[in-house]
Amino acid sequence: MFRRYRKYEQGEFIVVFCDTAWGGLDYCAGQFLSKTKIDVPVVYHSKVLASEMTPLIHHELETIYEQTGVQPVVAFERNNGGVAEIERLATLNRLSKYRIYVEKTNTAAISGASDSTKLGWTTSSATRPLMLSGLKEAIDNKLIRIYDKPTITEMFSFIVSQTSSSWKAQAEVGAHDDLIMSLAGAWQLYQTEEKIDLGDEDQDYTSGNITSMFTRRTW
Repeated sequence: MFRRYRKYEQGEFIVVFCDTAWGGLDYCAGQFLSKTKIDVPVVYHSKVLASEMTPLIHHELETIYEQTGVQPVVAFERNNGGVAEIERLATLNRLSKYRIYVEKTNTAAISGASDSTKLGWTTSSATRPLMLSGLKEAIDNKLIRIYDKPTITEMFSFIVSQTSSSWKAQAEVGAHDDLIMSLAGAWQLYQTEEKIDLGDEDQDYTSGNITSMFTRRTW
C-alpha cells in the first residue's frame, strides 16, 4: 500500500529506493525521496512478494513523471530476488518515463563514483554501513523531513548488536528494518543522482538511464 503525505509538484525531482522481499514475515518497502524539497512525500510498504510490488511501483513512477514533468530515478535492492524485478521494471519502462539506477563502481566514495553495468543496488557488508551511517548523519542534522510514522517507529527499534566478529546495526528481535534500509538507500541516490533536462542535447544521459544503456551499450 502507498501512504501519501502530499502531492508531487511540477518540476520536482524524485529518487526512489525499494527494499525487496520474497514472502514470510518480510515487507517490501519503497521510499520516495524528493531531492527538490528533501522530504519523503510517499512511502510504499506492504507484506507482498517483490513480483507483486513491481507493477505498482512502475505505475507510481509513471504518475510521478506525468505530474512533475521530470523523470524520477529508481533503484531496487539486488538482494532477495531484486535483480529479476529490476530487469522486469526496465522492460515495463517502454515509454522511458523514469530512469533506473545503475550501480556505482565505487560506492565508498560518492565523489569518485561512476556507473557500472549493473542495474539496482547491492546491499553488502561494504555498502550497508555506508548506507546507515549516511542516513544517521542526515537524521542527526535534520536534513530530511519524514512524515511517515512507521518509518520513525522503526528508527526507535533499530539497535547496534554484537555479532561473532563485529558490531552490526539492525532491527531488534521481532522488529523490522525494511523502511530504514529503503530510506538509507534513497539517501544514497539523493547524493549521486541528478535531475535531467530532456531538452538539453548536451546532457549526459548515462547516469541511471536504462534507455541510454540499451542504445549506447552492447549487452
